[in-house]
Amino acid sequence: MLIRVGSRGSRLALTQAELAAARLRGPGIEIALVPITTAGDRDRTSPFGEIGARGVFVKELEEALLDGRIDVAVHSAKDMTSTDTDGLAVGAYLEREDPRDALCGTATLRAGMRVGTASVRRRAQLLALEPTLSIEPMRGNIDTRLRKRGERGLDAIVLAACGLDRLNLGKEIGHRFDPDEMVPEAGQGALALQVRAGEEHLVGAGDHGETRRRVEAERTCVAVIGGGCLAPVAAHHNGEHLTALVAAEDGSWIERRSGDDPGEVAAALMPFVSA
Repeated sequence: MLIRVGSRGSRLALTQAELAAARLRGPGIEIALVPITTAGDRDRTSPFGEIGARGVFVKELEEALLDGRIDVAVHSAKDMTSTDTDGLAVGAYLEREDPRDALCGTATLRAGMRVGTASVRRRAQLLALEPTLSIEPMRGNIDTRLRKRGERGLDAIVLAACGLDRLNLGKEIGHRFDPDEMVPEAGQGALALQVRAGEEHLVGAGDHGETRRRVEAERTCVAVIGGGCLAPVAAHHNGEHLTALVAAEDGSWIERRSGDDPGEVAAALMPFVSA
């Protein structure tokens, strides 16, 4: 049996696809990796708001699934929209790795530093931690952003720790933000294996139940709030409870709520969404 696994073509994405392939291979099962270019890959300079809403790194992979060109799509769960696309389902979440954000270039935030990130979620929380920071837009794959930090003379950039770890670049990390210090993106650290609805059996053996429980709670909370790449919204489940955040882009205010029920946590934050 041949399973065609679709992935973005970056070094990190292909590394993650290989992790998924290793879980799917078995007696009588062959894996073919199919690189697919997404809108977010084609345009590496424009702000996300000019490309589209959350999902700019998954849309083409989902279209390939629906068209029958691939059988499984491997996503960073944080890149997915907060609700499932009609006709598709997450058949498995691989066991979550480090969900934290990582500060690269220094171990501490200091007044007046120039920090690179394209994420409004990170921008808001960084400015809340140190209002005098200069936050500069930066996009591109991990290798590109690490290189641009030096070329542009930035003091630091912020990336997902899991991506650096997967590429054996953990040495670049000066500080890993505790989730209580900087709430991660919903799904950060987890890989989602998406399939056509009804074909969950193709990947079901790789599903990690505890990761699914936590990530689905995070995605549900963000879906109720209505957040996405363009809004400073975050959610993280630490195994005991869910914490979600809504913030102003300039970090002038941040509201956090915690609890067991994603709907209740989201409802507690709704008054601040349009603040």
